[in-house]
Formats: sequence, structure tokens, C-alpha cells
Amino acid sequence: MASYKEIFGTNIEVLASDPANPVAGQVWYNSTDNLVKGAAATTAGAWATGGNTNQVRSQAAGSGADNTSALVFAGYTGTAATALTESYNGTSWTEVNDVNTARRYLSGCGTNTAALATGGYSTAPTAANELWNGTSWTEVGDLTRPATRTDASEFGTTTAALYFGGEPAGALTELWNGTSWTEVGDLNTGRFAPTGFGDTTAGLAVGGKQTSPATITGATELWNGTSWTTSPGTLNTARSDASASQASSPTTGIVFIGTTGDHTNTVANTELWNGTSWTEDSDLSTARYRGMGAGTGTSAICATGYNGTARTSVTEEWTGPGSPLTYTFTDS
Repeated sequence: MASYKEIFGTNIEVLASDPANPVAGQVWYNSTDNLVKGAAATTAGAWATGGNTNQVRSQAAGSGADNTSALVFAGYTGTAATALTESYNGTSWTEVNDVNTARRYLSGCGTNTAALATGGYSTAPTAANELWNGTSWTEVGDLTRPATRTDASEFGTTTAALYFGGEPAGALTELWNGTSWTEVGDLNTGRFAPTGFGDTTAGLAVGGKQTSPATITGATELWNGTSWTTSPGTLNTARSDASASQASSPTTGIVFIGTTGDHTNTVANTELWNGTSWTEDSDLSTARYRGMGAGTGTSAICATGYNGTARTSVTEEWTGPGSPLTYTFTDS
């Protein structure tokens, strides 16, 4: 029988730990685990269990570039709004400095080291907008239209973000330039509890609840930097209170979890956006709504939320289709 070297022209690598970014087809021997391992490209995405948050909560917000680096902040513990912020390193969550205004139903965007915490509900709807610099939160320019508006969504960065929707079912959209907010073009379908991803030049808003008529929607709208256009591509599972891979491009993102009716009807569905339409992919292990979401279409994270009966600290990490996953070879 030919050896591995005779077939491939090289010996199997001997490594003390698995490579951080394996490529499809790569094979190695893990000398710590005493196992032969390899990487193969996935044909579907997959969710894997991550480290639980320290605080059980829902209605929180989050930010992060991928599933190895994220923040979760504020939210509702079941008795009160919280200011707690936790940072994720790909394995575990660590408590860091609190937001200044404890609140829930807020929105967030950015990364693990540069984030915004915007709007929400404290003892009343709040216009507060806070900036995270990797160490602490500082209040910066408040929203301009806060009076009765909460439960909106947001995507972008600390210097360029879009905040849209809200309750009562609103079409209002505001643009952040790093200093202040400016009202821009309204959504075509006013809604609250939507989600979305992208940046201030190209993004999308999806899902949510309308109050007139009272319905949950799967409507998708595309932002072009100036205005919203309704897309023919609607979610396969219409839902509100969902989460998304905020840092995604407008053509490669995911939406996951949510509720399709009352707050006991939670879902674990994940849908992939290809720039035109949505496709169902692998479900999360824990169905829930109002969890934090962040990352990209190939590397995302979901943490916290409400599973229909209780708040949760469960974290799950997404690896998108086409990404290499590590497999262990056995003799069975």
C-alpha cells in the first residue's frame, strides 16, 4: 500500500495544536491529542456550542467581527434592565466595564474593541448612544427622534451607522456620522423588532412586526446609501425579534432565531442571503428570540435570549458553508 508521502509528496505535519485557519484538504497529526486530523469544506453551515455568558439575560445587544471576538451588553435579567458588558474571546466570556445607562430593547453594532450601544428602554424610551473604545463606554451624540421609539435595529461602525425601525411600528431611519445623527429616507414597511446587516452605503433590513395591519413580516428592504427599496426576496420563515450577522456584506449574510407569533413560539431557523433571495440552512441547537447576534455570513455568533420559557446564557458559533471544518480520522 502506498504511503501518504508517496501519494501526496510530503509527510503529514506534526503539530502541538490544531491550526487556527486550516484549509480544505489539509491533514496533520495533533501530538497533544495523539490524533490524525484534517479539514474539509462544508456544504452547509453549522452551529457549534460556545462558552455560556456569565449573566443570563435577553433583550441585549451585541457587536463583533466574527465568532472569536464579540461583545454582549445591557439587556433584561427578568427583574430589571442591566448595564453589564461581557467580552468573548472565542472560548469564554469575561465581564468588562458596564454601559452608563442600563437598558433593554437597545441596538448595537461594531466590533469587540469599537462598538455603539444605541437607544432602548430604561425606565422609559431613551435616546442614549454610547461608544465603546475597547475599555470603557462614553456617551456621545444622542438619537434625534427618541420620544416614543424603541426596539429598532442598527448596523455599521462607530463612525458610520444606520438605525432603523422601532416601536411604535416606525419607518424612521437615522444615519450616524461619528458625531451626530441625521434623519434620512424612511423604510417602505414600518416595523419594530427588525434585524439587518451591512454598512451605511449598502445594507438590508429584514423581518419585524407591523401594527397596521398587525402582522409579523418577512419583508426585506435594501439600503443603497440614500433610500430603501423593497426586495422580492422575503424570509422563508417570517419572524420578528431575530438576530443577524451585522458585519456581513449586503450580499452574504445570515438571519437567525426569532419568534413567529407570540413569545412562546420561538424558532432556531437560520437563513442565508445571496443578494437576491433567502435559503434555509442549519438550525441552532437552542431556539430563542431577542438574543445578540454579530459576525459575518461565514463566522457569526449568537448568545443570550429567551427560549419561550426562560432567559438563557447559551452561546453558539456559526461556521458558514464552504468554510473548512476540522475532522478527526478514526479506524472505524
